[in-house]
Amino acid sequence: MAEIPIYIKIHDALKAKIERNEWQIGDRLPSERELAQYFDVSRMTLRQAIQLLSDEGILERKIGSGTYVANQKVQEKMTGTTSFTQIMEAQGRVPSSKVTAYFTTNPTSSEREQLQLEEHDQVIRMERIRYADQVPICFEVATIPLDMFQHLSKEEITRSLYAALSSEGKTISRANQTISATVATEHVADFLDVKKGDAILRLRQVSFLDTGRPFEYVRTQYVASRFEFYLEK
Repeated sequence: MAEIPIYIKIHDALKAKIERNEWQIGDRLPSERELAQYFDVSRMTLRQAIQLLSDEGILERKIGSGTYVANQKVQEKMTGTTSFTQIMEAQGRVPSSKVTAYFTTNPTSSEREQLQLEEHDQVIRMERIRYADQVPICFEVATIPLDMFQHLSKEEITRSLYAALSSEGKTISRANQTISATVATEHVADFLDVKKGDAILRLRQVSFLDTGRPFEYVRTQYVASRFEFYLEK
């Protein structure tokens, strides 16, 4: 089995500390320098772990202040499992994507929990910029179980995962979605052609087949000035 990347081990260790209440909601974490020294890694590796936890809504990074255990957010239930491609096409816009990373890896503890995986299971993780009429709308990190999709090509998965599932006769039943507000990091700002600190809408979504099995865990950051969510009750 492939060696678990160091930043994933750090992610899991930090998450475990929070779950044990060593750090509680609103607590400020030690500085990046202190944490990097504690784990004996570079600050770049430490930042990868912090960014994963931020994308999952577990940590909150405040510019000029530090990194904190995120407050619990009020959750609004949304319905539907429409894909980005379907949303854009329904609005008469041309969807496209640029894949910035695509690889097989060991899941983080959060990915294992959300996708109901065993520790020895592996996942496909892909990062991509999603466009509408060639304008960047969001940056997406999607994780899917390797055993469910290893028979599909990279092109099929990155073009439209939902269409690939539909062509195989699989039915998508529901999705658990959480939306929160954040600001663009330098990394995400470069991808989305916005300024660091600009408003971002962050969506975390776990999608399920009609069998009840989760097949996708997605963390997406939308440019707030270019996208809005519509909730129907």
